[in-house]
Parts: sequence; structure tokens; C-alpha cells
Amino acid sequence: MSELSQDLKQRSLAYHSQPTPGKLAIEVTKSCATDADLTLAYTPGVAEPVREIVARPESVYDFTAKGNLIAVISDGSAVLGLGNVGALASKPVMEGKAVLFKKFANIDVFDIEVNASSPQEFIDTVANIAPGFGGINLEDIAAPQCFAIEQALIERLDIPVFHDDQHGTAIILSAALLNALELQGKQLSQVAIVCLGAGAAAMASMKLLISLGAKPESITMLDRKGVLHTEREDLSIYKQQFAINTSKRSLADAMVDADVFLGLSGPDLVSVEMLKTMATKPIVFALSNPDPEIRPDLAYAVRKDLLMATGRSDYPNQVNNVLCFPFIFRGALDVRARKINHTMQIAVVHALSRLAHEPVPVEVLKAYRLEHLEYGHQYILPKPVDPRLVEFISPAVAQAAVETNAARFATLL
Repeated sequence: MSELSQDLKQRSLAYHSQPTPGKLAIEVTKSCATDADLTLAYTPGVAEPVREIVARPESVYDFTAKGNLIAVISDGSAVLGLGNVGALASKPVMEGKAVLFKKFANIDVFDIEVNASSPQEFIDTVANIAPGFGGINLEDIAAPQCFAIEQALIERLDIPVFHDDQHGTAIILSAALLNALELQGKQLSQVAIVCLGAGAAAMASMKLLISLGAKPESITMLDRKGVLHTEREDLSIYKQQFAINTSKRSLADAMVDADVFLGLSGPDLVSVEMLKTMATKPIVFALSNPDPEIRPDLAYAVRKDLLMATGRSDYPNQVNNVLCFPFIFRGALDVRARKINHTMQIAVVHALSRLAHEPVPVEVLKAYRLEHLEYGHQYILPKPVDPRLVEFISPAVAQAAVETNAARFATLL
């Protein structure tokens, strides 16, 4: 282990253990200083809101924390780049997700780690505990189980269910790509796209791009065995929908004359030779984290006409899910939405894209120790600390929920 990584390890362990283990605590929001307070907080006074909820179930939003409370839930089967570490070991990550919800959108979270022997057991567990929450954020669940799990829960529950690894990534990637294409003078409907990776995030991203105007026949997706093409007999039902009729078989084949490369795979899989064969003014999103498919310094050395993004905060154009998931749930909770539908997701894409065009606030420049930053090749997405994210995204989500009849209360806008 290098000196830098050893130092990071020690700082991280200290951060998570001192002075109190973990990153979360529960706060009491009402006075509990006297016997009169306790009479209201618990028995016998607590019986009154119980009776109100029995008579009028929607009043649970008036008398409990449900309306600002979500569950971040995982089975630990696909945690970060660590793989299937199990439910228990996923807890630090789920706590971290909860911190981001609270920090950026003031949403309260219970992190819940589920030991489940099957997808159905996981589905049943989540469905059974769902009444206490205003929304469910599924996290770090492996493909292909994640597709069936999310769909089953959406169908069973009347609160938003959102698998951030799929849709959060798709939304941020799409917003970034729309701006990158604009800056490179290209149209989504006319570009050739290579997607390296065929997991949950990749599939969700391609679906969203297609709904935004990308041509399915212009998308070449690859898994570990190569191009997803119509002659392959080993494709799952999920991968089959992205198989195309092509003679291309390898990544090197696919990169020839490609306008866009989207990496949702692993480190150092793209060579400079491949990059040289791409079309003029190429776009490269090397999103493998922490090590991208190709490092920006290598990429820019051979392609001066390149526009590039990564998943890292120490390079320009970080594609980071924190730009959307807290604010999506904020907007959904504000109108007590029953779901986070496709229209709401599209609204986020366009809101993020628009915000990147706006002048950057002084507090953002200070946070990143910059004197100047504006929309361009080094800035295609807002920064995570931008205070306007909640102002742009949450109202857009809420409005889309109202317009698609997914909201319980439009009057809360």
C-alpha cells in the first residue's frame, strides 16, 4: 500500500470512529423537558394522532416524520467497487448516503441493511417496512437482480422508489452529455456512441439517452466478452435489448469513428491508440472510479480536440450522483409523490443542463479555490456545493410530478 493510500486509510478510519462511531444520530424535534411534555410525546397523548391516522391515513404526514423521511436500503451485493461485501459491511456507505441527503436537501434518513437469501425476500422485507417512510432509495444492489427488485417495489408501493445506481447515474451522465455535445457542435440524434459496460448504470443511461433522442442503432454497448451483437447467444434478456446488427466485436473496433465514449466499467481499458481513431471533436466520459478507463493527461496528450469527464473530484467535469439524488427526493417529498417517474427524471436532466450555463456563485469559487469558472469544456456540470441545485432541481421534479399526476398535493408547490 502506498504512503498516500495508507494515510487515507488511517484518516478515514479515524473519521468514522472518533469521537463517536458512525456518521449519524437521531434528533428530538419536540420539547421533552416536563411531565406534561412526556404525556404528549408518549402515553396517553400519543393515542390522539394514532386515532386520527386510523380515521384518515393521509394525516400521517401531518402528525409524523414520514413526509421528510426516506430509507436508504441495500443488501450489500454491489458496494462501490468492492463487490458483494454483504449487508453489514455496506453500512458505512449507507450512512454516507444518509449524510448527503441531510447535508444537501435536509432530508432525514434511516439506513437499513438487509440480509436476504433471495431477491423476493429482499422485496418483501422492504415492502413490509415501507409504511413508515416517504420514499425508498435503493443502493448498491447488483445487476440483474436490481432491475426486478426496483420494478416490483414500484408496483407494490405508493411512495417513490429510486435505485440511484441506475437512474442517478443516468441522469447526471445525460445532463453532462447534452452540454458536451453542445460545446462540441454535435447532436445527440446524430452521434455514434460507445458504451463500455453493461451493468445497471450503463443500461439505465442508454435507455435515458434513447428517450432524449439518441438512436438505438448508433449505440454500441460492450460487456466483458465484447460487443453486444445480435449473433451472440449468451446475452441476458436485459442485454438483448441493446444488441445491434454489427460486424464489430472488440472495443478497438467500436471506437473507430465514434463520437462519444461512455465508460462505466473499469480502469485503464481504453488505449491512446483507440482514442486516436475516434471522430473529430470526440467526447470521452471515463467514469470508472477511482481509476478511469483512461487518464485525462494521456487522453489530452493525443487529442487536443477532446472534451472529457471523469468520476473524480480532482479532475474537471466530475460526473457525481450527489448532483441529483438529494434534490430529486426533496422535490418528490414536497408534493408527497407516489413515484419518481420518467418525466420527473427528464426534468432533472434539463434542470442540471440549464444550471451549468448560469454564472457560478462566489461561494462555489471559494470552495474550489478558483478565481473564475464558466460554462465550457472544463465546466459542463454544476459543482456539488452549488446552493442553487435545490432551487433548480427540486421544483422541476415537483412540477413534473404534478403534471403527470404522481403528486398527492399540488398545493404544496
